[in-house]
Amino acid sequence: MHMRHATFVAAFVALAAALGAGPATSQTCPGSGTPPTYPVAKKVDQTDTYFGTTIADPYRWLEDANSADTKAWVDAENQVTQAYLATIPQRAAIRQRLTRLWNYERYSVPFREGGRYFYSRNDGLQNQAVLYTMTSLTDTPRLLLDPNTLAADGTVALAGLAVSPDGKLLAYSTAASGSDWNEIKVRDVATGKDLADHIKWVKFSETAWTRDGKGFFYSRYDEPKEATKLADVNYFQKLYYHKLGTPQDADVLVYDRPDQKEWGFGAATTDDGRYLIITATKGTAHRYRVFYKDLTKPGAKVQALIDNFDAAYDFVDNVGPVFYFVTDRNAPRQRIVAIDTRKPREADWKTIVPESGQTLVAAHLVGDRLIAQYLADARGVVRITDLKGKPVREVALPGIGSVAGFTGKRGDKETFFSFTGFTTPTTIYRLDMKTGSSTVFRQPKVQFDPNDYETRQQFFTSRDGTRVPMFIVSKKGLKLDGNNPTYLYGYGGFNISLTPAFSPANLAWMEMGGVYAVANLRGGGEYGEAWHEAGTKLKKQNVFDDFIGAAEWLVANKVTSPTKLAIGGGSNGGLLVGAAMTQRPELFAAAVPQVGVMDMLRFHKFTIGWAWTSDYGSSENPDEFKALVKYSPLHNLKQGTCYPATMITTADHDDRVVPAHSFKFAAAAQAAQAGPNPVLIRIDTKAGHGAGKPTSKQIEEVADRWGFLTKALNVEVSPTVAGGAEI
Repeated sequence: MHMRHATFVAAFVALAAALGAGPATSQTCPGSGTPPTYPVAKKVDQTDTYFGTTIADPYRWLEDANSADTKAWVDAENQVTQAYLATIPQRAAIRQRLTRLWNYERYSVPFREGGRYFYSRNDGLQNQAVLYTMTSLTDTPRLLLDPNTLAADGTVALAGLAVSPDGKLLAYSTAASGSDWNEIKVRDVATGKDLADHIKWVKFSETAWTRDGKGFFYSRYDEPKEATKLADVNYFQKLYYHKLGTPQDADVLVYDRPDQKEWGFGAATTDDGRYLIITATKGTAHRYRVFYKDLTKPGAKVQALIDNFDAAYDFVDNVGPVFYFVTDRNAPRQRIVAIDTRKPREADWKTIVPESGQTLVAAHLVGDRLIAQYLADARGVVRITDLKGKPVREVALPGIGSVAGFTGKRGDKETFFSFTGFTTPTTIYRLDMKTGSSTVFRQPKVQFDPNDYETRQQFFTSRDGTRVPMFIVSKKGLKLDGNNPTYLYGYGGFNISLTPAFSPANLAWMEMGGVYAVANLRGGGEYGEAWHEAGTKLKKQNVFDDFIGAAEWLVANKVTSPTKLAIGGGSNGGLLVGAAMTQRPELFAAAVPQVGVMDMLRFHKFTIGWAWTSDYGSSENPDEFKALVKYSPLHNLKQGTCYPATMITTADHDDRVVPAHSFKFAAAAQAAQAGPNPVLIRIDTKAGHGAGKPTSKQIEEVADRWGFLTKALNVEVSPTVAGGAEI
């Protein structure tokens, strides 16, 4: 719902009410029962002035995660939440069913390096997937790295890996308790023993080996203060070269920009070993600069190839001095171009694969062929061309779903890819580059019958007339009587596309009779850069309108009703849920904002938050401030309003979206809520933004979510959780 200029002042009146100036609204709330008794959250006299407008921030003290007051509040809130969840009789059965569903083999897409194959496998309930290697596809896999041995509770995860070109060394990065901070170590593939090399203070970095295997490139920040390392802002990333057998303080600085604190650097080395490719980023915008260095020439300087942030340039591969890129330069849905470094002017670029009506999302050069991955209305499509762009074939896929993988080298005769759908567990295929035939490499077995479920794609019209797609997944024979408990999920930001994917969590929800819906909102990348841009900065309200439009379509077409509709999303999706529930609280029975960006006026002051201004704008810009304050979830809570039953989730080690966002939103929402609907906050420990979360913690969190929603939506669940399997 747009807040036009005439209601702009009213927004601040509502804000003042939410912060203790008295009720702004008075209404009768549906529901019954007694709401939980929440911990007292003190209010401080903190205000900030933005372009003549004074904004109160009474819960500013919750930004200090290390203070005694904050720790006491967190403990008290967790006690309230756990006590509430303990009263839900279905939760234990849901947890047991989730454990059974989660207990299936899962595989990553293999890759080949130095005559060896590498891939990861989780046998089912392992907290972390285990890395294996083998010399041939018929060889018995040998365990190379088991992250489960790095921490008894599974909270140390493998965050990245890179194998040296000869296949003899593995550089691997780990993340503890879900933090974005990584450490890099090196393992001898033959012996399974770690070398002495140990790299710290790495974040948002690739690891790129030199051809000789004597060292690698990586990106890092300066060492932070230990006490505030999970909150302090991250600036001035630097690119280094580490020579094996030397201490980190001897690493060579390859490239940095002390004049540009917001620039970050990604490194890749070409398969022929000749070039180092440096991709410079500024925030999360898909606009890059590209530099390169000739590694065959001692003392060669870093050269600029594309020296302005005007478009995306994703490096694919090189053929000698000719570099291939996927770019949206003059092509919002992307194309593949070849740039000869000897004639780098844009006028000399050659379009190899032109822009089409579908969105090009990735490309790889394997077996002297270009493999191009597309999205057609958020569904995966894969096409192969020769190096001049002449079509060779389309890769046959088994249905509506998502694909990933296709890595390899110019001389390879094979590659591997994964395929998944809402009711298709991720299956790994081997693609023969000569014949084009695909064969199953690994296929998991899950305790359910996919024929019992159906996926359909529905298009609806958003508020401004834009046509928006939505996937709807449920048991077959869904009755359109408005009584189906429905979980509507969305994201809508940062050019990220939501495509079909299998999840045991969502399967459990559908077993209980629930409907799972995914809306492909503007702000995402489903239809290219124009679709993304239409949901950014001053146009961010389009994202919320699309999400609300999806909910209204589900209600109007009797898939569900407001008393049976829940919304969920994480990170930017948590912001989405927070904005939707504050703009249209009557439309939803429940809301689950996960690790959300809730304070749109101060997000840029913590860790990597400044990088999100490319999507959100900044409260330090007058026009962008006006847009941000109109939808910022924290600043649009109105005291005395009936909000949906809400369970906010965050974690103590989230250094991507710091937990202060969720802390402040929870305190303000509890103070604003009218009626019996609970407003809970679930604060996980030894966990972060989500990446690398142990299986055990994932199951616990999902059990709490579905348990919470069974009560909020009044879902009848049998002891077998409607799954037909004994528990």
